[in-house]
Amino acid sequence: MSATALIPTPSVSPGRRIWLRFRQNRNGYVSLILFLILFVISLGAELVSNDKPLVASYHGKILFPMLHDYSEKAFGGDFESPADYLDPFIQDQFRKDDNWAIYPPNHYRFDTLNYFAKQPNPAPPSSENWLGTDDRGRDVFARLLYGFRISILFGLALTATGVVLGLLAGALQGYFAGRTDLFMQRILEIWGSMPELYLLIIFSSIFEPSIGLLLVLLSLFGWMGLSDYVRADFLRNRNLEYVQAARALGLSNMQIIWRHVLPNSLTPVVTFLPFRMSASILALTSLDFLGLGVPPSTPSLGELLAQGKNNLDAWWIALSTFIVLTVTLLLLTNIGDALRNALDVRRKA
Repeated sequence: MSATALIPTPSVSPGRRIWLRFRQNRNGYVSLILFLILFVISLGAELVSNDKPLVASYHGKILFPMLHDYSEKAFGGDFESPADYLDPFIQDQFRKDDNWAIYPPNHYRFDTLNYFAKQPNPAPPSSENWLGTDDRGRDVFARLLYGFRISILFGLALTATGVVLGLLAGALQGYFAGRTDLFMQRILEIWGSMPELYLLIIFSSIFEPSIGLLLVLLSLFGWMGLSDYVRADFLRNRNLEYVQAARALGLSNMQIIWRHVLPNSLTPVVTFLPFRMSASILALTSLDFLGLGVPPSTPSLGELLAQGKNNLDAWWIALSTFIVLTVTLLLLTNIGDALRNALDVRRKA
């Protein structure tokens, strides 16, 4: 027997094995990288798309317009109102002497109105507005960038609340079973039969629309699908040998659930996350499209789609929004499929 045959093969941890299986899925792995890149860029949206310079120098003094509001008088103007950095006069001031200003790549925020635009609104794509403007003169690229960030953060928040509530309800039903499971199942059937859309319409008419209100209302219903999967896994795992051994050792129910049953029931939860994210983004977009979502001033993919429907001649509004939404959902779907395959124990790394 050779010496190399006596060298033991290093063991691979379960987490490492799952990651290796995930990386083997090229579509899922590339989708994860692209999604993270887009998300990080959107988190720094103010550095990419803003109507204020990142840093400027005027008469030898270093200024940070993004952090501090300067009046027009600070740049040789006549008024105390905040400086409009799209004003040709202000831009000419930065070109004189040794003055300079470093602008973001796109010179517009999501709510910027360019009063010095050369074309009527909505304006088609140009070197000034990469994806054109909407019917109010706001830059479409800026609204897509900021709207994408809101959609992803909203999806993450709604997914997190759904996971917490779903895990709690499913764990209680599956572990204790019996009357507890029967009682909670009846409660879920009653709660699930409530008309979610009607409730959203009623609350939207009573309260001022906001992200917080929308998050609370959707969180009340978004956890029930996951709780069924968790309940099924807990019902299966509660009678296995390692749970019986833990009971024999005197561990409490909470210790058994937290330390033993829950870690072995997380497969449906992890697989559920990307698809729940997609559903959350679609829900926010649909409600914004119907006018039941975020306030009108908030950048939103659904609001842009509604603008595209109302301005069919301005094809760039609906087309660019549709592409962003489709790419986002496609990336999340690929990530979800790759996660599902990676968690399949029948596959080998």
